[in-house]
Amino acid sequence: MKVSDYVLQRLREWEVDHVFAYAGDGINGLLAAWGRAENKPVFVQARHEEMAAFEAVGYAKFSGKVGVCAATSGPGAIHLLNGLYDAKLDHVPVVAIVGQTNRSAMGGSYQQEVDLLSLYKDVASDFCEMVTVPEQLPNVIDRAVRTAYGRRTVTAVIIPADVQELDYTPPAHAFKMVPSSLGMPSYTPVPGEADLVRAAEVLNAGEKVAVLIGQGARGARAEVEETADVLAAGVAKALLGKDALPDDLPYVTGSIGLLGTRPSYELMTDCDTLLVVGSGFPYSQFLPEFGQARAVQIDIDPHNIGMRYPFEVNLVGDAKATLRALLPRLKRKKHAAWRKKIEKDTARWWEVMERRAAVEADPVNPEYVVHTLDALLPEDVILAADSGSAANWYARHLRMRGTMRGSLSGTLATMGPGVPYVIGAKFAHPGRPALAIVGDGAMQMNGMAELITASKYWREWQDPRMIVAVLNNQDLNQVTWEMRAMSGAPQFLPSQALPDVPYADFARSIGLGGVRVERPEQVEAAWRQALSADRPFVIDFRTDPAVPPIPPHATREQAEAVVSALVKGDSDRGDVVKQGFKAKVQEFLPGHRRDDDPPGPQRKK
Repeated sequence: MKVSDYVLQRLREWEVDHVFAYAGDGINGLLAAWGRAENKPVFVQARHEEMAAFEAVGYAKFSGKVGVCAATSGPGAIHLLNGLYDAKLDHVPVVAIVGQTNRSAMGGSYQQEVDLLSLYKDVASDFCEMVTVPEQLPNVIDRAVRTAYGRRTVTAVIIPADVQELDYTPPAHAFKMVPSSLGMPSYTPVPGEADLVRAAEVLNAGEKVAVLIGQGARGARAEVEETADVLAAGVAKALLGKDALPDDLPYVTGSIGLLGTRPSYELMTDCDTLLVVGSGFPYSQFLPEFGQARAVQIDIDPHNIGMRYPFEVNLVGDAKATLRALLPRLKRKKHAAWRKKIEKDTARWWEVMERRAAVEADPVNPEYVVHTLDALLPEDVILAADSGSAANWYARHLRMRGTMRGSLSGTLATMGPGVPYVIGAKFAHPGRPALAIVGDGAMQMNGMAELITASKYWREWQDPRMIVAVLNNQDLNQVTWEMRAMSGAPQFLPSQALPDVPYADFARSIGLGGVRVERPEQVEAAWRQALSADRPFVIDFRTDPAVPPIPPHATREQAEAVVSALVKGDSDRGDVVKQGFKAKVQEFLPGHRRDDDPPGPQRKK
């Protein structure tokens, strides 16, 4: 048995079923071992190492298991980095296995020689090791996997090409040998009694309680629901926690932040008490004003505790177990004016979203595209959104229910993970449908090439449905709107304008399904066709770039900046004014008056 054979054997013993990778001579020894092992674990061939890393992230996000990716030395290892940083910043367990030049060539400025220990020092800061002798195994593999699981992060194992070819020799019972063992023991940390008592005192004293949950609350759905019921609270969700609680609960206000909802914004601005569960939501300007609310945080990682807000009580523990321990200490509050206002505001918001989706646009309103999908989604679908304006519509128009899962690049907010995320999801759950909503920028960046990966593997999936919806507005739209709203700068066409690419035609050319949609009346039929297809399917939606991704509370400064951009000669200024007005006015139509509005005609805002 060679070192390479043993590496794959140890991965199998850790129940690693798939490795997302791309070949290169720096891992030739491993590739030969895969051949001897009859492709177990399965080598999933991406089109690019960055896509392999994203697929490992998607696999890990949607399976709960460690994602593993592999690449050759030098350029291959470099290409992995963006996907690995996506995993690190979103706290996803991923192990990277990378090749290196022969030990005899190290330090000799040899071809494809890169100082990988230095290169990976940050992204794999919790564990990054190079195997130089066989006796380092299995310890290095075991610690890489165990650390990735235990700290929910990225780890890396670097194996020089000549080491891969050495005969495997296990560590002996001797000085400076490090034996190892398999297994990741389960543990459930719970805060101490005194901290629970203090937290309960804060929450019981509040009259208007708000709860913010993130992905750390995903395993505590029943406990979050019970806590919200006892405290008569509303619940807002950070975008990475969008699937942690169903949106059909009347007190769930939806996403929070720039991509969030109006009721989530008002929940935070009006509350007197805040409970944050399993979230590192970074935008403190969308949390209550400092001093306005007493606050309690629950997080399993002491490293993340006490950030973002001046919390009065910090509880380090598992979300489910901590809420279970906290609930008996909470006093039940009446579902009076505060809770009723939350539910009324939330119901009204969904009416506003429906009306905004119905606004005419040229040629198709992207809000209508995504809002139409909402009612058609299978209750076991896995969703991904790419970074950009597509994330706005994912955040605001799609309501989680049943066993739906969804994610995006939350903290790194990188372009390009939408398609590889759902490919990774299909390997994690081959019997479930998966769907990605991506912009044309991300699709041109790498999504089109990764359709080839779907074409290569889809026949192995129990449910072949993998849908890619391209919001094709021929504009890098999110950046265009950020230029307008933050810099007061008009659209800069040399950087923002994109060519119109026939995405559906390309999909059909490689054996997938595809259709182009250029009129609103075609939208629903296209979704139904894709959802009933017998293979992966691409929908090319021609959408209007002038439809604004208006934040839940646009500041005067942002409005003035947009006006400044238009005055300076924005190429789309006429449509921007028209679409912005039509979208915003939906919030103030007669018959949908807020409680604090005066009677009669709607007040101007």
